[in-house]
Amino acid sequence: MRGAESAALRARLLGWGAPWLFILIWSTGFLVARAVLPYADVQLFLLVRFGLTALVFTAATLSLRVAWPRGRRVGLHLLAGALMQGVYLGFSYWAIAQGLAAGVMALLGALQPLFTALITTLLFGQRQGARAWAGLGIGFAGVACVLAPKLALHGVAGGGGLSPLGAGLALLSVLGVTIGTLLQKSSLAGDDLRPAGVLQNLGAAAVVSVLFLTVGAPHWDAHPVLWAGLLWSVLGPSVIGISLLVWMVRHGGATRATALILLVPPLAAVEAFLLFHETLTPVQLVGFALALAGVGLARRG
Repeated sequence: MRGAESAALRARLLGWGAPWLFILIWSTGFLVARAVLPYADVQLFLLVRFGLTALVFTAATLSLRVAWPRGRRVGLHLLAGALMQGVYLGFSYWAIAQGLAAGVMALLGALQPLFTALITTLLFGQRQGARAWAGLGIGFAGVACVLAPKLALHGVAGGGGLSPLGAGLALLSVLGVTIGTLLQKSSLAGDDLRPAGVLQNLGAAAVVSVLFLTVGAPHWDAHPVLWAGLLWSVLGPSVIGISLLVWMVRHGGATRATALILLVPPLAAVEAFLLFHETLTPVQLVGFALALAGVGLARRG
């Protein structure tokens, strides 16, 4: 009985602490892209990151003799990794390289609930209430406010604007992580995280390999900032962060996780201001508030 009580206590502590730890780690993900941008091609950086992460999970799998997925589940893990990490990080890192602020990209990542609502409505016929639709409208209006100043500067010499293609790929990256998350929840929930991590990082590496061959360049300056960013991105967001995210998705996430995820964009924006002096215009600040309010309303709806 005492053992069961101890296990229940550990589960409660993990359920409380996992969302907070995930938010702290996840908020740094796009700051890494901003930090390493002067020293390496972002697609090459991601390719090395996913390869090293796959090696870490391989070592954990082999040392503990964990069983590997078989059959069609291997393909599903590769697909989930390609969407959740390859498409998501590949496109979003490229958008940051084109001038999108790290804090803004973090905001777009928080729109995942809105994309989930649209997918479940359009593809699966799930009905949404009036509150959910209002949240969708408010959220996307907020995104328009956030992106508008950057899009307006596109084509202006020295303006630091963002092309419509960059904005579109940033939004497409969120769609990719949304579909990958739904796949994790529905089809792969019973598999061990360690071999799953190997396969999913290989799937992500396949996507960024194509991106590197298409738009990348063999740029790698062995600077201490680059090595520090690589080490943190492997151990932090890739190993700990993704494992926490998959664990929360598979265990329902709890209402605490769905509420706390809204703290990622403001936290990332503050970190980007402190580290890189990124600032937001008044219109973008209004858009931030609208987008977060819309996500919150859609979740409640």
